[in-house]
Amino acid sequence: MLKKGSQFPKFELENQNGELVSNESIKGKKAVLYFYPRDNTPTCTTEACDFRDNLEMFDELNVSVYGISGDSKKKHQNFSNKLDLNFDLLVDEDYKLSEEVGVYQLKKSFGKESMGIVRTTFILDENGTIIDVIEKVKVKTQIEEIKDILGDLK
Repeated sequence: MLKKGSQFPKFELENQNGELVSNESIKGKKAVLYFYPRDNTPTCTTEACDFRDNLEMFDELNVSVYGISGDSKKKHQNFSNKLDLNFDLLVDEDYKLSEEVGVYQLKKSFGKESMGIVRTTFILDENGTIIDVIEKVKVKTQIEEIKDILGDLK
C-alpha cells in the first residue's frame, strides 16, 4: 500500500464519458481519489452520494474528487446518471492502478475469498504527492475525516 509522502503513480484512465484523466491532468489542485469495490452496491452508492452531496465543500477547498473501480465505462455511466453524480468515475477494468497502489487484495465476504478492491481513499496535494491515506474506510464518517485532514493542512 502506498503511504503518506509517496508520489502517486502515473496513470491514465477513462472517465464515465470516455475522456482520459491522468495524474498530469489533475495536478495543480488537491485531489481525493477514492477506490471502491463496485457500482450499484449499497455501501458504494452511499459513498458516492456522500461525495456528491459534499462536492460544494470540496470545490470551496479547491479539491477535485474521483471515484475509481474496476467497473466498465458503461456501468460507470449508468451509476453516475442514476445518482446524478457531479464528479468523475474512473475505469480501472484491468485493476492495473488498483494493484499498483496496493488496494487490489484478497477479500473475504460471507466466508468466500476473492480478489477485489479494498475501499481506500488517497488524498493528494497539488503535485500528486500523497498527503494522507484512509485505509479501512468507514463510509459514514469518511467525509468528516477528509475534511479534518484538509483542515489540518491550513
